[in-house]
Amino acid sequence: MDLGAWVDLRAQLWPDTSRNVHHDEAQAILATTPTQSVAFLDFDSGARGFVEASLRHDHVNGCDTSPVAFVEGIYVRLDLQGSGIGRALLEAVKSWAQERGCSELASDAHLENVASHAFHTALGFDETERVVFFRKQL
Repeated sequence: MDLGAWVDLRAQLWPDTSRNVHHDEAQAILATTPTQSVAFLDFDSGARGFVEASLRHDHVNGCDTSPVAFVEGIYVRLDLQGSGIGRALLEAVKSWAQERGCSELASDAHLENVASHAFHTALGFDETERVVFFRKQL
């Protein structure tokens, strides 16, 4: 396992998070049992993409069952997007989820991330709802 390569990919997907936090979160995923969370990485001559997923037992918007397998993050290097790596990574998550008795796979994307919306639609996901979060400082 090349933890550094995984951290590099995570930093490309979530650039506002520090490398130390990415490192700690990756290690935490490795420390959990694969019955609750999982990460798959695609390597050839180097790291090309990753997906992280977990089982969510709380309510997942748009889903009817529990637990639900939830894609916490998926990323393929920009130069390799459209090559089938993302599809293969999601297939690995799908198999993992089915082995754990899940009948639904969920994910999310920011409203402005239309590339992610297109990716999800192309892989058979149905959009369930759109949400805007609010807060008030107290």
